[in-house]
Amino acid sequence: MSYVRYIDKTRAYYQAEGYDKPYQWAKFDDVPFTPLRKPLAESRLALISTSEIAVRTWEDQRTPQEKGAPANVYGVPSDTPVEDLYSQTHSYDKNATSLEDVNAYFPVTRLQEVQAEGRFASFAPTAYGVYNAYSQRKTLDVDAPEILRRCRDEEVDVALLTPV
Repeated sequence: MSYVRYIDKTRAYYQAEGYDKPYQWAKFDDVPFTPLRKPLAESRLALISTSEIAVRTWEDQRTPQEKGAPANVYGVPSDTPVEDLYSQTHSYDKNATSLEDVNAYFPVTRLQEVQAEGRFASFAPTAYGVYNAYSQRKTLDVDAPEILRRCRDEEVDVALLTPV
């Protein structure tokens, strides 16, 4: 089996860039987990991704930061046809994967299929994107609370997180 050794590759990259100390991966001694309050089949699901998902028909493709927003969080209508979606990211291992299959990093079609089977009740009206900030502090203090607020506003019960 072949796989990408991301930790080793990331450390080597930062060392080659001249950083004095090795890259520090996020580590948490306590992982927040909340059991489901109701069965998954009765739950509303939100898709959240770091894939920098975008819609081809958007006129304004600037990032939230470029628009002056404090968070790296943005929304995409959940019912956007998959043909209209793509990733704007440049930060992925181009030797190990590609961005051609949107469902590989933003599995909206697969989720629509399992919703049709009754595995979960509904999609949140908005899927969320989070731009890679590479800052644990900003992720914890700004981006995660913003995602949580938006999910609560849309009465989300379950969140599926997907990276690129």
